[in-house]
Amino acid sequence: MSSKPIRLRGGIDAGGTSFKCGVFDRELKLLSETRVPVTSPDETLDAVTAYFRRAEAELEADLISLGIASFGPVDVDRGSPLYGTLLDTPKPGWSGVALRARLEASLNCSAVLDTDVNGALLAEMKLGAARGCRSAAYVTVGTGIGAAIWANGALTGAPMHPEFGHIAVRPHPDDAEFLSVCSFHDDCLEGFASARAFEARFGSAEALDPAHHGWLMEADYLAQACRTLYLSFRVERIVLGGGLMLAPHLLNKVRSAFIRQMNGYAVAGVTAEDLIRTPGLGDRAGMMGAALLCDLG
Repeated sequence: MSSKPIRLRGGIDAGGTSFKCGVFDRELKLLSETRVPVTSPDETLDAVTAYFRRAEAELEADLISLGIASFGPVDVDRGSPLYGTLLDTPKPGWSGVALRARLEASLNCSAVLDTDVNGALLAEMKLGAARGCRSAAYVTVGTGIGAAIWANGALTGAPMHPEFGHIAVRPHPDDAEFLSVCSFHDDCLEGFASARAFEARFGSAEALDPAHHGWLMEADYLAQACRTLYLSFRVERIVLGGGLMLAPHLLNKVRSAFIRQMNGYAVAGVTAEDLIRTPGLGDRAGMMGAALLCDLG
C-alpha cells in the first residue's frame, strides 16, 4: 500500500483526433496535462498510460480515479457488460475497443466513462458558462452535432444518451435544394447545421465573410435547436460549443433568430444573451468534465 499523501484524479477528453489528458487534485486544480495523437488503439492507449505513469512519478502521488469523456458511439450503460466500449464507430480500427476497461486495468484505478458532450456540460456547469444553473444544455456543433442535458439533478437519457443531432428541423426557405449530409435522415439538425453541412454549401467557414447569408441560415437551424431544448426542458442555460461556434459573429445571430422564432412566447424575464452562450472553459472543458465524471461514479 502506497504512503504517498496526494490522491490524484485523471481526466481524458477522448476525441477522434487526439486524447487530451490531465491530472487534477481533489479540488480539480490542474497539475499536469498533455495531448496524445490518435493512431491505432494500442499505440494511443499505451501512450496515454505512459503519460499518467510519468505524472504519478513526477507528482509523487497515486492516481485513484479516472474519468473518460469519449467520442462515440459508445456504450455508457454502467449495467451493461460492454460499458465503456466503443460501438460501430467510423474511426478506423476503433470499433469494439473496450476503452474504459483497458485503461482501468493498465492504470490500476477506478475508471468511469461517458460521452464527450456530457463531460463538457458537467465542466461548464461546475466552472464555466453554466455555473450556478440548476438545468442546462450543451450542444457541440462540429463535424456532427451532439447534445447533453442536465435536468432534475442528473444527466438525461441514462442509461443511454441523447441523439439530439438527429431531431427533425424545418428547412430554411433558402435551403430547399440542399440535400442533408446525414446518411440516415433527410431532415435532421446534423444533416443541415453541422460543420460538414455548412462547408458542403459554402466552403471553409473560416474564409466566409461574416455578412454572408449562409451564417443567417446556420443561425436559423441552431435557433430551432435552442427553441426545442428550451421548450422541452426549460433549461436555464444553453451552451453552444464546437468548431463552428468559433466564428465570433454567429452567437448573436443565433440569439436574434431564437427571439424571432419564440415570438414572445414563454420568454417573460428571459433574455437570449443570458440563455444562449458559448463555452467558458474553451479547449479544456472536455478534459475537466471527464475528471468530474468521477464524482458521479
